[in-house]
Amino acid sequence: MNQKPFIALDFPTWEQTKEFLEPFNEPINIKIGMELYLQNGPKVLEQLIKKDYRIFLDLKLHDIPNTVYGAMKGLAQFDIELINVHAAGGKEMMEKALEGLNAGTPFSRNRPKLIGVTQLTSTSEEQMQSEQLIERSLNESVIHYAKLTKEAGLDGVVCSPLETKGIREACGDEFLKVTPGIRLAENQVQDQKRIATPAKARELGSTHIVVGRSITKAENPVEAYHAVLNEWEGLL
Repeated sequence: MNQKPFIALDFPTWEQTKEFLEPFNEPINIKIGMELYLQNGPKVLEQLIKKDYRIFLDLKLHDIPNTVYGAMKGLAQFDIELINVHAAGGKEMMEKALEGLNAGTPFSRNRPKLIGVTQLTSTSEEQMQSEQLIERSLNESVIHYAKLTKEAGLDGVVCSPLETKGIREACGDEFLKVTPGIRLAENQVQDQKRIATPAKARELGSTHIVVGRSITKAENPVEAYHAVLNEWEGLL
């Protein structure tokens, strides 16, 4: 799988998305989240697939197993790289998600990689314990969800870069560790709590990184993307 950074296209409209992508004259990886997908529908995927972008569809599905099965079977028609579910939905739900992807993927293509969201990078340990009533450390919770995800047959997890070492030890090198919450050192933290720079994420063991506002809010997004890419690839 292409391991270039995924740029999080957190825009509300297709017009803003097109305007942002226009200056990029090179193949890039992009993440489509709920804001863009739910306000514009499948047409946004169809348009971006036509342009040969490699896509992470970040919808974080979490519902009863049969509903997730049906949703994944339908989404499998699109030529995307990655898609995800919430690991908190449980092992059976994740197994049905994988079953749906396998059932819906055309024979001419490999199925998208399926990963489970452990704990959102905006979640603190205090918040997890007080609001989710999980009486363990946040790191223990993340590793538990990672193990459950692997048992369900998924390809990896979404996690903070700070948890990748423990996940690698628990689930192996080949298990994907896709890490949002990536910021260039000069950028503000904003609503993320468990974050890292691209270089730190590489050092800690992320297999893929997702970068949003450090690129999308930059004065020169193409220049910012290359700063992230070079740091991620160890060229800086």
